[in-house]
Amino acid sequence: MKKPVIKVKWGILSTAKIGTSQVIPAMQQGELTEVCAIASRSIDEAKVWAGKLNIPKAYGSYEELLLDEEIEAIYNPLPNHLHVEWTIKSMQYGKHVLCEKPFALRSSDIPSVISLKKKKGLKIGEAFMVKTHPQWLKVKQLIEEGFIGKLELIHGFFSYFNNDPKNIRNIATYGGGALWDIGCYLVMTSRFIFGEEPVNVKASMTYDATFNIDKIVSAILEFPSGKAVFSASTQLVPYQRMQFFGTEKMLEISIPFNAPVEQPAEIIILKGDKFEKTNQVITIPVCNQYTIQFDAFSKAIIEDGEEPVTLEETYLNTKVIEALFRSAGVQKP
Repeated sequence: MKKPVIKVKWGILSTAKIGTSQVIPAMQQGELTEVCAIASRSIDEAKVWAGKLNIPKAYGSYEELLLDEEIEAIYNPLPNHLHVEWTIKSMQYGKHVLCEKPFALRSSDIPSVISLKKKKGLKIGEAFMVKTHPQWLKVKQLIEEGFIGKLELIHGFFSYFNNDPKNIRNIATYGGGALWDIGCYLVMTSRFIFGEEPVNVKASMTYDATFNIDKIVSAILEFPSGKAVFSASTQLVPYQRMQFFGTEKMLEISIPFNAPVEQPAEIIILKGDKFEKTNQVITIPVCNQYTIQFDAFSKAIIEDGEEPVTLEETYLNTKVIEALFRSAGVQKP
């Protein structure tokens, strides 16, 4: 007789747009993930989204959801400045937590969370969904196998346009700005692909005078074996690309961060002999990176394995981001 599939019972803190529009529907497609409850500061709002998304329980406060003993894990997509606070509160109720990036706005907040995690025996992670997407795993594999020769340079770009003063990404005290919102992806993926920590970083930022946030950030990360160069912006034409230059070939991820769920992902290979004629494409089958992410985290809970993105990794990523802000402030590495 076939054993029933064990599913982790999840609760959602808030009706944030990223959750209701993308993440929750993806979670509901997972083999190991069951969405059982959603909470908002308004019970009416919670009930509306529970009805739209067919979620059994709705709560009018985050605390009420945390009191629900059926809930095993929490997805925390609250504004950036609330991530650590509500992750800790969730942990105090014995809940595993997958928290949206950036997990913390200060690296100094993370060691105490690591200590509490170990004390409680919980799984806590940062929601960098790209790390478990097959296109990124394939690029990592090809580079480690020496397919492009020696990796010397990573080049990245990520942008969108948003000048809404009410949007949390434009509120400085909420952790708004380009580096915290999307530049963190470029830092994380560069560290992931090199498999090293940068020894030197330099950043230049253009600030929005009204919002007092960085609207454009450009950075150079020097690793022991190569460099990563990237720019990110919250006020430019939407675009994204990641390129990996080796001594023999170049790889390019066409849509590295917002990989579509309705079409295959593509990795472009450039051999470098006759530039315009030697492109080859590796096609990655259609998938949903959020579904993969939550099943991977749920598996870590069920099997007591390691989280896809550990808090130790999060601590190091946050340290690099802090160093980039310092560099921009003093205008030197």
